[in-house]
Amino acid sequence: MSEFFLREIVLLPQPTIEVLEIHQTSYEFYQEVHYRQALEDYCQWYYAVAEQNRRDLATMRQEANLMSWLWGTKTK
Repeated sequence: MSEFFLREIVLLPQPTIEVLEIHQTSYEFYQEVHYRQALEDYCQWYYAVAEQNRRDLATMRQEANLMSWLWGTKTK
């Protein structure tokens, strides 16, 4: 019985260089897709935060500047 399993294991085709190259290329492709998606997600987040910061700055510029009022200085 063990001879049957040994013979079957030995007769299995061995992976060739082409198969390994295809696997490596496929892996690199999916890694590149993952990296590009991560970059796109980060850029979208960054633009959203930058836009929120611009809105906050515009709101702060419209508010009264109490420190300049207390110190008696005038700002733009």
